[in-house]
Amino acid sequence: MEQRIGSSSQPLKSEPVKGAGFDPAFIPGLTPPASGRTEDDGPEKDPEVAEAEEAEEAEEAAPEQEETAQTSPSEPEEADADGPVFEASDRRARIVADSRGVRLSLDDQECEFRWDEIGAVETETARFGKRYTVTVHTPDRRWYPIEIEAPARSRFTEWDEQLDAVLDAYFEEDAE
Repeated sequence: MEQRIGSSSQPLKSEPVKGAGFDPAFIPGLTPPASGRTEDDGPEKDPEVAEAEEAEEAEEAAPEQEETAQTSPSEPEEADADGPVFEASDRRARIVADSRGVRLSLDDQECEFRWDEIGAVETETARFGKRYTVTVHTPDRRWYPIEIEAPARSRFTEWDEQLDAVLDAYFEEDAE
């Protein structure tokens, strides 16, 4: 146990105040403030060096932006046209199951599972409310649940039938 002697209050940190009471070298109208920088600003950079660094960062960010534009969840993705496809989404979450595997996305987070990476797919419906939960289990004993809010409880049976058709077509083939 550490004990302190004296006041436990810490001094307040505030913006520097101009005036003779705080800076004895300050004379209004004659001397500028001691420095135009604060401690947080860090060392000043040469403008040419700063522009070069910004250009490099922009070049590095460009390929990442192209990749995210290609895999945007709002764009339809190419799927196997002759096989069944299951797709369900709400304002935040989305699940797509087709010949390539199962893709889950929630807000800006996405994960994709090929059929050989999946151990089981489990569905669950809430007793009350309109939440449809799909959980993807992997062979290494991890699971990835996603909840989708259905427009109506009647959609649950439709989604179960569509997902079962996809699982029957693709999941069982790879298990054999």
